[in-house]
Amino acid sequence: METRLSVTLIQHTPDPEKLVAAAAKLCYSKAGAGEIMEDLTDDNVERFLTRLMDMGHASPIEHASFTFAIEGVSRALTHQLVRHRMASFSQKSQRYVSEGQFNYVIPPEIKALPDGEKIFVEGMENAQKTYDALAEKLIEKYTGDLMASGLSEKQAAMAAEKQGIEDARFVLPNACETKIVTTMNTRELLHFFNQRCCNRAQWEIRELATQMLRECKIVAPLLFKNGGPRCVEGPCPEGSMTCGKITEVREKFKQI
Repeated sequence: METRLSVTLIQHTPDPEKLVAAAAKLCYSKAGAGEIMEDLTDDNVERFLTRLMDMGHASPIEHASFTFAIEGVSRALTHQLVRHRMASFSQKSQRYVSEGQFNYVIPPEIKALPDGEKIFVEGMENAQKTYDALAEKLIEKYTGDLMASGLSEKQAAMAAEKQGIEDARFVLPNACETKIVTTMNTRELLHFFNQRCCNRAQWEIRELATQMLRECKIVAPLLFKNGGPRCVEGPCPEGSMTCGKITEVREKFKQI
C-alpha cells in the first residue's frame, strides 16, 4: 500500500551551538575547552556563532552531529541519499528482510494523471505477485538442496528463506518503501541542504531535505539560519537552468 515520508530527529550532539562556539573560540584562546564552555553565555554564543558563520570558518561546525530516522521513502530516494559520502547510513536490508506486502511511494505527477494511480498500483501488485512466486520457488529449491547437504528441515528452511529472498528482490521496483537511519555533521548537512533543497533536486529528496532542515532549525537555529538551497544566501548558481523563483524560494526557507 502507499506510504508517506516520516522524518524524526532521534539524536543530536547535546547543546550543539554552545559546543561549536566553544570549539571555535578555542582556536583564538589560551583557555581550555572546558573553561570556555563554562564561561559562554547564550548571548556570547549567539554573537560568536553569527560572526563565525559570516566568516565562513566552517571546520568547528563539524563537531555537532544529527541523527535522523527516515521512513516512508522509496529506494529511488535512498540511491540519491547515500551519494552524500560524508555521512553514515544504516538501511533496511532487502536481503535479510522479506518484502511480503511491501509498501510503495507514488509520485504526485503519476497520481495526477487520469488512471495514473490505478495503473501504478497494478504495477506494484504485479511486482508483489512476482516477488512472492519467485521467493516461494527459490525457498523450496534451496530447502531441498540444504537438506540434501545434511541440514535438518528446520535449519534448511531458515537458511533457504534468506537465500530465496536474496534473489527474489531483483524484481522489486524503485518505488518500494525503505527505512534508513542517517547521521551527518552540521557542515555536511548544510551542503546537503544546498544541493537537495533546490527546486532542481528530485521532488522526493527535496521534500526529505526540507523536513530535515525544519528539524535542525528547532534544535540549532543559529547554525542553520541560512540553511536551504544556495540561493538563500546568494545568487542562483544554476545559470540557464535556474527555476527563476529565487524570491519565492528565499521566502519559503525564511519561514521554515
